Amino acid sequence: MKIALIAMSGIRVCDQELLKLGLTLPGFVERSKTIASLPSLGLLTLAGMTDSRHQVDYIDVPDLGHWEQLPKDYDLIGISTYSAQIPEAYDLATRFRELNVPVVMGGPHVTALPEEALQYCDSVVIGEGESSWNHLLEDKEAGKLQTRYGKVNGGFDLSQSPMPAFSKLDISKYNRLTVQTSRGCPHYCEFCASSVIISKQYHQKPIVNVLAEIDEILKIWAHPFLEFADDNAMVNKTYWKELLTELKKRNIRWFAETDLSVSQDEELLKLMKEAGCAQILMGLESPEKSALEGVELQSNWKYTHYEEYRDAIRRIQSFGITVNGCFILGLDGHTPDIFDKVYDFVKETELYEVQITLMTPFPGTPLYERLSRENRLLEPGNWAKCTLFDVNYQPAKMSVEELEAGFKQLAVSLYEADFTKWRRDRFKERLRDSHHSKGD
Repeated sequence: MKIALIAMSGIRVCDQELLKLGLTLPGFVERSKTIASLPSLGLLTLAGMTDSRHQVDYIDVPDLGHWEQLPKDYDLIGISTYSAQIPEAYDLATRFRELNVPVVMGGPHVTALPEEALQYCDSVVIGEGESSWNHLLEDKEAGKLQTRYGKVNGGFDLSQSPMPAFSKLDISKYNRLTVQTSRGCPHYCEFCASSVIISKQYHQKPIVNVLAEIDEILKIWAHPFLEFADDNAMVNKTYWKELLTELKKRNIRWFAETDLSVSQDEELLKLMKEAGCAQILMGLESPEKSALEGVELQSNWKYTHYEEYRDAIRRIQSFGITVNGCFILGLDGHTPDIFDKVYDFVKETELYEVQITLMTPFPGTPLYERLSRENRLLEPGNWAKCTLFDVNYQPAKMSVEELEAGFKQLAVSLYEADFTKWRRDRFKERLRDSHHSKGD
């Protein structure tokens, strides 16, 4: 068979004023470009496990060109998408089906709403795609493609992870590639629309598999920049110390998402720096402790550790690892003064980089279910607004207009050139002072 796997890549924003701001604000632009250029690790993994008798093409959706002239010679189209891109994905699926090309869809949105997706495609993959992909292909060859494959919490054994087909990428198009060491997260946040939708269990990939993937990337990119695509890397400190010891030998630079517990282990921080860690992203969510109450549905971890925020940021950055602090605006505990409080916190802690988003009720999350019960969803089913930058719910302690206006003004304040430069200069100054005091 000839198969096309299509990634609905790119950032989406409905608010035109915010979109225009994003074109000019340095911090906004940098992170947006990074996210937009990441290839789909899920589709590359499926491509890697597909029998060599099949031809598999990996395609980022912008490379499809004009949709009025889509290729007709494929036997199967696979589309992976998030909620914000789902209207376009449904449109694309419909166009291929009009050409009599069968379409299968997967990803977090499809896993959350398979019945909706089946209105636009022939089959859906629910949960972890590795568990059912080969079964799907066998059925397609036999002419008996089913409408559903897989399930949530399928329990795929990551020791059996296939090698992603990195060789199918035009490496010149990407500024970083992704590698995954784990799925799930022990902090079950109400708003999280990441791999917890696909698999609610936290499980890890053996270190030997992770290193094999990195070595495969090194074959096509001599000095790569990697993004570890884990919801929360470094949960298992013993695992990571062993992995980092091996990463030191490979001359790579990398980025990971983790929590502030890494700041409590100086041996780990030293290893991270020596192994090429350039930056970690931490979900701080709010500079106000009260707003963190109930954000997590199991442990209330961030609320409990709030007093460590400031020291954790300073300690991590003192090792030469920059911190990208992430804040979610519009939490139920937030009032209109939250925007000034975020700015003040960023200035006080001298965060190297900042990411701000709006609380977003994604389908399949406990947040969506709660806001639906409370009748606070403004446009239920308008998935195009699940961008992290558009308001589609009634905030608890401010108006929609106050949230939108405050968010835009905060973006201007945080990402204007002088403040961005000041934070980065302060990072370098403190690092020089630290090295001088240690006699380095």
